[in-house]
Amino acid sequence: MKIERLRAFMSRDKDRPRVVIAIDTDDGLTGWGECYNHGPDKALLPLLDYLMDFIRGDDPRRIEYIVMKLMQQTRFPPGALGLAAISAIDHCLWDISAKALGVPVYMLLGGNARDKVRVYAGVYTAPDPGAAREQLDSLNEQWGITAFKLSPYRIDIHRNRWGEVVRTSAEYFRQVRETVRNDYEIAFDAHAKIFEPQQAIQLGNALAPYDPLFFEEPIRPENFEAWGELKRGLTCTLATGESLYSRFEFLRLLQVRGADIIQPDICVVGGLLEMRKIAAIAEAHYVTVAPHNPMGPLASAVNVHFCAAQPNFRILEYRLPHGPGYVFGTGGGEAPSSEQKLQGAWYVKDPYLPKDGYLELRPDRPGWGVEMDEELLGTEDYVNWSRKVPVRPDGSTGYV
Repeated sequence: MKIERLRAFMSRDKDRPRVVIAIDTDDGLTGWGECYNHGPDKALLPLLDYLMDFIRGDDPRRIEYIVMKLMQQTRFPPGALGLAAISAIDHCLWDISAKALGVPVYMLLGGNARDKVRVYAGVYTAPDPGAAREQLDSLNEQWGITAFKLSPYRIDIHRNRWGEVVRTSAEYFRQVRETVRNDYEIAFDAHAKIFEPQQAIQLGNALAPYDPLFFEEPIRPENFEAWGELKRGLTCTLATGESLYSRFEFLRLLQVRGADIIQPDICVVGGLLEMRKIAAIAEAHYVTVAPHNPMGPLASAVNVHFCAAQPNFRILEYRLPHGPGYVFGTGGGEAPSSEQKLQGAWYVKDPYLPKDGYLELRPDRPGWGVEMDEELLGTEDYVNWSRKVPVRPDGSTGYV
């Protein structure tokens, strides 16, 4: 079996661009993968063409060999775009390898350590407590989800006194706890907006009395010693890792005891192979894994197989593939209207959808267990999206 060609598609997921790729073999098998959208997303297409020159004619089942070749073909370690491209290629290779044997990918990873994969829904904003209850209850009624992630910020952190930011955040969580069901677990994502570790400690400890599922990435990822300082000062569970790129960076984070939960992204770190190595290091440090997964339904499918087989898996971030915004969807499988196409990721025909708060495995389906809509992918549906950089009162910029 040999790699014959790579096809890259520019698609969309609601208001976000998505780059999906297919690798075809000479004996008719096709594997699918999804790149992370760091931006600029259109730069991924020529990069994928470039990388394809290194692997054309290789046996796609030699995943370690091929990923090593792609990592080593450059003098310097690949950055965000390079790893996003390699991640998608890695996904394709696992998909092909499993399809060649007629088994799900997780059966190549030692089999499933669990029967289903628990998910939490990202709400990503801080709605008023009454509105939050409605959103969380709606997700629970439709999908059985009992874990959610919100933003901790109720006011502009750049235009208000920090103590007031902390006070309003703590008061908000208290009100949410008093408003929603007691069995709901609620995490908070601070989005690496805080520059000073001491401020992050103040915010995390203000949230701690109300039992957050975890406090996610309050500071930037570059200084690992600062993460050790941060964790030592917190009385709540600390999670991070979406901005780290390799097992070597995660090793340093774990050596300084900088997290209770790590959150590597399978579309960022180089794919499933690297994800497994990162998780093994975390397991040796008694740290669990809650994969970062704000991407599309193909990325969710890839994550299902990682989570099914990984012993120290904790919970998976999940976004419904259809419906307006991030949180609502019907999942009925009906053909999308023109307006609905703007509100979903339709390139996966049969996405994994939660049942009682879990994604169920598909043991009778080889590979990732989903069917791709090649006809839709064949019509480019690019949407431009970029992060908005906050501006402080003095005209300087803050972190996004």
